[in-house]
Amino acid sequence: MRMFWIMLLLIIPAFALSPADAAKPFDEDAWRRTVENQSVERLYAPHFKDGKYFTPWQPMEKKGFWRFLKMRLSTSTAYTDEEKSFKATVVPGLTDRIAALSGDDFIAWIGHATFLIRLGNEYWLTDPMFSDRALLPKRVSPPAMPVEDLKKLNGRLNILISHSHYDHLDGKSLRALPKDARIFVPPGLKKYVSSLFSGEIHEIDWWESLNLEGGVKLVGLPAQHWSRRIGQPVNTTLWASYLLITPDIKVYYGGDSGYFIGYREIGRRFPGIDYALMPVTAYDPRWFMHASHVDAPEALQAFADLGARVFIPTQWGTFPLGDNPPGKPAIDLMKLRKARGLDPARYPILGIGQIETIKNHP
Repeated sequence: MRMFWIMLLLIIPAFALSPADAAKPFDEDAWRRTVENQSVERLYAPHFKDGKYFTPWQPMEKKGFWRFLKMRLSTSTAYTDEEKSFKATVVPGLTDRIAALSGDDFIAWIGHATFLIRLGNEYWLTDPMFSDRALLPKRVSPPAMPVEDLKKLNGRLNILISHSHYDHLDGKSLRALPKDARIFVPPGLKKYVSSLFSGEIHEIDWWESLNLEGGVKLVGLPAQHWSRRIGQPVNTTLWASYLLITPDIKVYYGGDSGYFIGYREIGRRFPGIDYALMPVTAYDPRWFMHASHVDAPEALQAFADLGARVFIPTQWGTFPLGDNPPGKPAIDLMKLRKARGLDPARYPILGIGQIETIKNHP
């Protein structure tokens, strides 16, 4: 399959765009007006029809192959040497450091969208991706621990899968999970995931909640994205974000999403979110990516909409997925953090393998 795409790009130079054909500058103000005109009521509307899922508050763009090709062949943005070379810090020995912790709850970044979260006596793993490639894109930073080390955890492992894209749903990683793990997926994905993992799998829809052991509640929440895999037509499985609620703490995992009115509604419905794991990835070129990926300013705005306490960026620094280099989102966030005088303790930019100890604050 990889060779197919390489050959395809080699045999279609006639479709390359001249500078005059390149996309016009993206109108951020017009896009923000579109978001402001989204209906809160439509967040609760049916989102499945004729075998496909959709975002009822926002008409889904028909990108198609040729529009994708235009994006790949159009003139790329010029990035600085710093933006092209910046990499996430890698903190070694995560497995040993977890074993040495004295029962503290924590959030640890494995890499990309994969975070290991300990809450009480259980672990939660988001979008497990330990493989070297996400179908085609190759990792530029290693995972903080080998997938086999998940079996060394002293507590049950729960898995949150946000959607079907290869950098979020990795077959090799799912096959390596402990057999007693439990997986939660959006509607439409259970059948496929069950072909990779023989354990317990639950589907959870937007605004649906599951009451779990120890007073823990898992809430499925909307996101503005899409889905597709080889052998799975576009949008035949749903995409989601999640909120984990324990008696002591609330942790939001944003999955993949563009900026939308739903962040405000989630914050209204579930006040007091402590930690928000927010996507900041693959947002260039904006004319192509804006509806399904937030950029750095939008990620901070979405965090403010949620009314959360601590912002943790996800999905940067691991895979080259858009035009922007993998490390650029962190640079953009650091510049915004400094320009706006934001407290680094509330806006930490973790290194791969870094542990953020969860603190319970009023």
